[in-house]
Amino acid sequence: MEVILIFISAVLVNNFVLSYFLGICPFIGVSDRIESASSMGFAVTFVLTLTAAITWLINRYILIAFKVPFLEYVAFIIVIASLVQFVEMFIRRTSKTLYDALGIYLPLITTNCAILGLALFGALREYSFIQNIVFGIGAGLGFTIALVIMAGIREELDLADVPQPLKGAAIT
Repeated sequence: MEVILIFISAVLVNNFVLSYFLGICPFIGVSDRIESASSMGFAVTFVLTLTAAITWLINRYILIAFKVPFLEYVAFIIVIASLVQFVEMFIRRTSKTLYDALGIYLPLITTNCAILGLALFGALREYSFIQNIVFGIGAGLGFTIALVIMAGIREELDLADVPQPLKGAAIT
C-alpha cells in the first residue's frame, strides 16, 4: 500500500515540474510538439528509473558502508552522466529522427536537476530499493504527463486564432 502512495504522490501531488520546479529547462524547450514531448518524457522516465535503482545501490552498499555519504553528489552525478550517455547512444542508433527531434535537449538530461533531485530525495527519505524504483517511475511519469499537457497547450495556441494584442509574449 505504501508503494502505491509513493507512486501517486510522485505522479500527481509532488510532481517534480509542477511542485518542485525541477526539470524546467527541457519542460520549456521540448514542449512545443506532443511527439517530441512524449519521447523526451519517456527518455527522462527511463533515466530516472535507472538512476533510482543504481544510486540506491551505490548509496546503500558503498557510500554508507564505507561511511562516505558526503560523496553522494559526486557519485550520483557520475551515474547520471553515464546513464544519459547510454540513452543518447541508444536513441541515436535506433531512431535518427527522434534523435534529431530531441536535439540539444537529449544530452541536457545530464544537467536536468530532476534526476539529481530524485537521487537525493531517495537518499534523504530512506526509501527501500523497491520504493525508490517506484518513486523514479512515478516521478518520470509525472514529468511526462506535465510535459505532454504543456505541449498540447502550446500546439493548441499555435492553431488558435489569437487576437493581435495577445500574440507573442502576452499569450506564451
